[in-house]
Amino acid sequence: MLTGALCIRFLAKGVIFILPNNNFKKPKTEQKELINEFVRFPSVRLIGPNGEQLGVMSSREAQMKANEFELDLVCVSPKAEPPVCKLLNYGKFRFEQQKKAKEAKKNQHIIEVKEIQLTPQIGAHDMETKARAAIKFLSEGNKVKVGVRFRGRQMTHLEVGQEAMDKFIALVSDYSVVEKPSAMEGKWMFAILAPKKK
Repeated sequence: MLTGALCIRFLAKGVIFILPNNNFKKPKTEQKELINEFVRFPSVRLIGPNGEQLGVMSSREAQMKANEFELDLVCVSPKAEPPVCKLLNYGKFRFEQQKKAKEAKKNQHIIEVKEIQLTPQIGAHDMETKARAAIKFLSEGNKVKVGVRFRGRQMTHLEVGQEAMDKFIALVSDYSVVEKPSAMEGKWMFAILAPKKK
């Protein structure tokens, strides 16, 4: 039976021995950011709160400067020679970083590659339905990977599949540009279409 860092063992005669439990491990706390007492370089280049150079000094002296200004000592470039540290309000700094990251994420558009599958003998109605789906993907700013699958004897008539691919590309040509022309990959013929720039 485990209780905290101790292992309690019961013996037949009712005597209890409490031994240290060697399996108990303290949770590891990882310090990702090099701030305040975690900045442990022989010497650092210190930048003041207003961006002014305060010179090269030991980590301890830099920490004392941070205490003078009532700010945090933050290592902004640990791989520089010597590492560069800055005096700033770490809480405010983290808040602004998170705000910028959130803003950047909101403004970015992730381009996905959507797949459309055709067959060499696809009917006109099916072709139009798949073209409408592709146009929807392209108008959302995504790329479309068009694939024609060949089965059995169809491999001897690749030109039929190429015709189907060309017809499909022509149907969506007002909304797309051919980024990668059709090419064979095993039993598949693939082409990649990208949306036209507005």
